[in-house]
Amino acid sequence: MEDVRWPAEQLEEHRLEISNRIRNLFWTVSGDYDIEFEPDTEKYVYSKQTVLYEAVKQGAFARYFDQKKLGMYLMKKLHFSAGEDVLLPLAGLCMDAAVNRFIIRERLGTKEIREQAFRELEKAEEEQVSDKAGTDLIHRIRLLYIKHALEDTDDEGMDPQAEIALYKIFSLKDAENTEDVINVIDEIYNHVLDPSFEKRNGNLEKILNLPDMALANDAWQECMTDEQMEDIIQKYLSNLKKKMMSLDIRNKKKKRFYFSPENEEVPESSENINPQAVRRIREYVELNYGKSYLSESEQARINRKFCTGIHKNCILYLTDGILQNPVIKNNQYRFAQLQFEKNKAYYGNNHWIIKRNISVLAESLKRAFIIRKDDFVSRSDAGQLVPERLWKIGRTDDDKLFNRKKRSEDSEFVIDVLIDSSGSQAGRQAQVAAQGYIISEALSQAGIPHRVTGYCAFWGYTVLQRFRDYEDPRETNERIFQFRAYANNRDGLALKTVSSSLMERPEKNKILIVLSDGKPCDMSIQRPGTRQPRIYDGEGAVKDTAYEVRRVRNQGIFVIGIFVGNEEELSVEKRIYGKDFAYIRNISNFSRMVGTFLRRQIDME
Repeated sequence: MEDVRWPAEQLEEHRLEISNRIRNLFWTVSGDYDIEFEPDTEKYVYSKQTVLYEAVKQGAFARYFDQKKLGMYLMKKLHFSAGEDVLLPLAGLCMDAAVNRFIIRERLGTKEIREQAFRELEKAEEEQVSDKAGTDLIHRIRLLYIKHALEDTDDEGMDPQAEIALYKIFSLKDAENTEDVINVIDEIYNHVLDPSFEKRNGNLEKILNLPDMALANDAWQECMTDEQMEDIIQKYLSNLKKKMMSLDIRNKKKKRFYFSPENEEVPESSENINPQAVRRIREYVELNYGKSYLSESEQARINRKFCTGIHKNCILYLTDGILQNPVIKNNQYRFAQLQFEKNKAYYGNNHWIIKRNISVLAESLKRAFIIRKDDFVSRSDAGQLVPERLWKIGRTDDDKLFNRKKRSEDSEFVIDVLIDSSGSQAGRQAQVAAQGYIISEALSQAGIPHRVTGYCAFWGYTVLQRFRDYEDPRETNERIFQFRAYANNRDGLALKTVSSSLMERPEKNKILIVLSDGKPCDMSIQRPGTRQPRIYDGEGAVKDTAYEVRRVRNQGIFVIGIFVGNEEELSVEKRIYGKDFAYIRNISNFSRMVGTFLRRQIDME
């Protein structure tokens, strides 16, 4: 390939020629002239071979793997606060390892371009790692990868962490699909580069389960239409692909960036409160969850009352949901409708099991309440005369010659059902909706007033979605199938808020049932121009949730935890709810487990 170098001052004059040359190289390797590709002509001036090899590499990856699938994974990982300056270089190395065999096998001459590019990069990278103790691990991994590719390394004295990463990267020489590449990137990032990431944010399954449209949230600066939301994802993905394919890592100051709809990077800053930013976020929450049923003054009041302590700067948002009261019928509305239909389909496929569970639980509750509501007879000085006691007149001081029927004064119950609607439930949305429906239908059949609420945390807002209120008719239970799992969960604040209104009910006996996976976690994303709530995760979140459970119980409310998560989180559930929780492994025995706890409480009162 002819070696033509363009001086910087001539770049503008020859930009089109350079750009076309690089594009043609990409299209030739990819075999697809319809793929959009934006060459880095600026970098061509000082790293010509690197730019040419990146075009080869991108073309090969587009041909043999799925660029968009990998890009979406990386976007979701970044959404959960992964470090861009670590994740994207790692992705570039893994992709290079995955496509190298195809490049060498099918493109004669590209091996030499790769070698020359790596020589350019090696020199620059050696300057970065001259002081090993002060160098980021990703730079050491990258230099080691380059040296191995150039067969210019001595394994003796190799950095152990870099060696682990290198071994995993080279395993991709046999990668069969994009999932293989994603798995290796995620494993290296979570176990070598950021060992606490998975504990803070969840595993690969949780990352991939994040709804695609949630990625548009990173462009929060604008309250966007559906078309703008889809456009920002494509722009963000295009910009991300350009970054992740590049092997060129500059030693820049670490920053976290947010992407605006114009695809401009906006650095994080500690600016003052911006009313316009606050308003836009509020509007976007409305677009995602529907209008609130509270007035502005009512919302301000509950925020002052409940958003204190660890929940300072949080905002409560009470709504009947996007399907009940949408601002507009946007993509989020359609996604919610689709999940509603999926939940209903699950109900239809498991109709007999669910109906059986409802019947068993309802009959159990009815029997318990019949016993409690039975009138009992006591001796009295008024009421129905008992002739057999007339002989006592004038002979004893006992004037209780009558019987009086008395109705049990504490037979009335009211129940709140609180359902964790966070993203960690995404893999079992239909099952959770069915469990909530079973409880609600059984309570309706037993004549017990109850409310069902879902809760999640989104951009500092704790959203409480009311599926049905205490006195709503039975047919309202259908709304529980509108359940969808999304974002984070701030359990303590949800418990605090819901229990307060439950205490205002006139019924003497109050029960709060919480369906959750035992993992309180609200990793709030910094939003420039707004007040930032404290991160709610790990030990602090567990302790706060356990405290709220104890506080609510001390007020006289019986709290039951229904655990619907994975077994490894069971210990967290025990810490929060103590002995009063049920572990549901299978929906077939759901009513028996829940009924046991409710009957126990009814009999105790």
